[in-house]
Amino acid sequence: MIPGHPILAQSQRGKNHRVVLASNNKGKLREFSDLLGGLHLDIIPQAQLGVNDADETGLTFVENAIIKARHAARISGLPAIADDSGIEVDALKGVPGIYSARYAGMGASDAANNAKLLQAMVDVPEAQRSARYQCLIVYMRHALDPTPVICSGSWEGRILTEPRGSGGFGYDPLFFVPTHHCSGGELDAAEKNRISHRGQALRKLLDALRVLEEN
Repeated sequence: MIPGHPILAQSQRGKNHRVVLASNNKGKLREFSDLLGGLHLDIIPQAQLGVNDADETGLTFVENAIIKARHAARISGLPAIADDSGIEVDALKGVPGIYSARYAGMGASDAANNAKLLQAMVDVPEAQRSARYQCLIVYMRHALDPTPVICSGSWEGRILTEPRGSGGFGYDPLFFVPTHHCSGGELDAAEKNRISHRGQALRKLLDALRVLEEN
């Protein structure tokens, strides 16, 4: 065990340890809790600890994830996990990218963001509607952690011409998954966790923390 590693020290004693999630998104909280359950974590959304949203001033997913994790750790005094994720549409030169959650404006709903994306893609033919979800996850032991754990995942698909399904969140109803012949909004939650960008990144994080535990 690495000295001073709070999560791993607690989990070896069989007790849950509190970690702040730098998000209040219920979908993300559910996915993080499901996939990291084996580490005995109590993952707490930042609002419950009085943490406000960080100013996402980075120009990349990883920069924004670090900004959010550091902000949450500093205010809460707890280890923090943050992700920055979004969808890159090739026909739009990677837009909305890091602005995915606020594509239709600050505080925009998923429906508003989806509607704006559909409008932007209205004249794009089927063969040019390729897209991918990207996810960068950061774990920081404390706000001054000089070596945060950084994990990534990518999920390929294409943009539909209309929403399909009511599951998931974000752009899932518009994101067609070729391997499963359905949208992200039509996927079973367990299967989405297995194949999605966030699921991939979270499993890498789980593996990274387990390796630390063994050293």
